[in-house]
Amino acid sequence: MIQREGEGWRLAWDGSRQPFSVLMAGEGWAAELTELEASALRDAVSDLVAQHQGLVDQLMEEESIELELERDPWWLAIEGDRSSWLLRVVLTPEAGQRAVEGSWSVAAARPFSQALQQLFGQP
Repeated sequence: MIQREGEGWRLAWDGSRQPFSVLMAGEGWAAELTELEASALRDAVSDLVAQHQGLVDQLMEEESIELELERDPWWLAIEGDRSSWLLRVVLTPEAGQRAVEGSWSVAAARPFSQALQQLFGQP
């Protein structure tokens, strides 16, 4: 079992709990994901954060930015400025399955996304 948490976020993985082996949580909410859903989220968050990093040098100090990424089954958005941002996610699965919507504050978004990158032994 892997469990990481900080102020306003939590991430846990327990491979013995199938099919929903991953728990992600924000302030006042939590959702269980399959490993496939969590892997897709991890990859999408990584790409969105990389897009933000690529634009940081083009933003003035007082400028804000919103970036969105849609990659089935996830929709994600980063809202913030050069140095900090919040993260919103929406899971829209196949018909007959559950959906999830969540967000992490400016204080929680970066540590959550960093922990997510380390899920399943990823660097």
